[in-house]
Amino acid sequence: HVQLVESGGGSVQTGGSMRLSCVASGDSVCSGWFRQAPGKEREGIAGIWLRDSSTYYNISMADRFTVARDKTTVYLQMLNLKPEDTARYTCATRTGAYGAACSPLPFQFVNWGRGTQVTVS
Repeated sequence: HVQLVESGGGSVQTGGSMRLSCVASGDSVCSGWFRQAPGKEREGIAGIWLRDSSTYYNISMADRFTVARDKTTVYLQMLNLKPEDTARYTCATRTGAYGAACSPLPFQFVNWGRGTQVTVS
């Protein structure tokens, strides 16, 4: 895989929406979205299989965060953003077998983007 590069971050007002993008491809690829605020641990948001778009969510975020894909790109749609959502958001990938979960567990992912900052105020 080429280096993952996230886009779509920036500043947004409380209650606003934002969509992040990350170019990713591969039939056996699981792509995940993560975030990390200063002084806090990395937190998994969602994962998606590129082969069939099966999704896996952190249950605490599924009401406001949605992961999706097209042929070349994975997306993270974020709604009703709150100040506590302020963090650096990162796309990551790994390979895996069909039938396994593509859960956003940081230790399972091997290819990481640099991340994009999202600031909610």
